[in-house]
Amino acid sequence: MNLFQIVALAVVGLLAIFTLVALARGWATRRETALWICVWIAAAVALVWPNFTTKIAKAVGIDRGSNLLLYCAVVVMMIGFLMTYVRLRRLRRDMTLLVRHLAIRDAADPTDTDADPATS
Repeated sequence: MNLFQIVALAVVGLLAIFTLVALARGWATRRETALWICVWIAAAVALVWPNFTTKIAKAVGIDRGSNLLLYCAVVVMMIGFLMTYVRLRRLRRDMTLLVRHLAIRDAADPTDTDADPATS
């Protein structure tokens, strides 16, 4: 095992611990935690046995394991970007609806000249 593998395994281990801490503090759900733990385990396996990714890559018709990892990373990032974009669009829509609702609710009645908006 070379220095890179040792350092990378330590980083993956720290990320796994952080994931478990996030679960304990309520920052992540069990499903999210399980998914991330699986990712960290897969990363550790790929670090310890790099030829394993090459065998999987050849089984699906890709020449090298590093190419397989790159392709998978790109697909996962694109899915993450899409999910983030959809969530941002939904948040913007919800904020617009909320602001519109508050503006209508707080609008002063034009026939009521004694209404003070600061006191309501």
